[in-house]
Amino acid sequence: MRAAYASSINPDEPLRGLTVGDLPEPTAPEGWVPVEVRASSLNHHDLWSLRGVGLPADRLPMILGCDAAGVDPDGNEVVVYPVVEDKADPRGFSLFSERHPGTIAERLAAPRENLVPKPAGVSFAEAACLPTAWLTAYHMLVTRGRAGEASAVLVQGAGGGVATAAVALGVALGKRVYATSREPGKRERIAELGATAVEPGARLPERVDVVIESVGAPTFDHSMKCAAPGARIVVCGATAGHRAEVDLRRVFAMQLEILGSSMGTPDELAALLEMVAGGTVKPVIDSTYRLGAAREAFERLDSGELFGKVVIDHFA
Repeated sequence: MRAAYASSINPDEPLRGLTVGDLPEPTAPEGWVPVEVRASSLNHHDLWSLRGVGLPADRLPMILGCDAAGVDPDGNEVVVYPVVEDKADPRGFSLFSERHPGTIAERLAAPRENLVPKPAGVSFAEAACLPTAWLTAYHMLVTRGRAGEASAVLVQGAGGGVATAAVALGVALGKRVYATSREPGKRERIAELGATAVEPGARLPERVDVVIESVGAPTFDHSMKCAAPGARIVVCGATAGHRAEVDLRRVFAMQLEILGSSMGTPDELAALLEMVAGGTVKPVIDSTYRLGAAREAFERLDSGELFGKVVIDHFA
């Protein structure tokens, strides 16, 4: 079976440990079923795995990838929810490619309850964008950030999967969306999605009710200053530094909520799929590759130049 997998760990040059080649067919434990993968997508989680974060050497070789859409043994078109119950993990769960083989392969074994029906109006490539980055953004906005109570949203560091998804979803939900990016080209793309693009640290024309924060230390003070009274600052990552200074006086004076967020639920994934099927929002795809060109896909992800999701489409 053809797959993209971690064959070695290299913290400094992660792509040196990436191999595209043949591995044995996945085994399906009781309650699990094989899925014919039609499309998958890449996340920065895959690069961290190649660095050895959450993936020790004794689990190699490990097929990479958390996201997939495909066909189950009964011929149903499905999207694979990426979170697997895992009592051996301190979190109580793991993602595909951490303890169980991942999704960037011709076939995948998954718990049957992790298979969410794919609406007919959603392509496999679009569906493969949703389970990690887009679901994380949906959960941050709708559930943790209570976007239904909000008028304005700030998204820090748009360009990557989660932040770009948050921009598109915020606009689709009818919010005034502001998004930061250091790069003029990405700010143009942000504007095309219907948001107001600004440089990092720029003063906004209004304070916002929800901040989507995945950058971390370099942007967190700006996130705090842009927050309206009672605003929710929702954090899903810290890609540029995890030790941010927080002015606690602003937290209590403005009654701010700083909320951690990770992934989402199968029901939220189903709701997100219905939004896409109904034309409310469309996943932003940066580029598409065949499985045999997975190395080029990873190089694109690692370049930092992408805007949206990198997709592996088996029939592209």
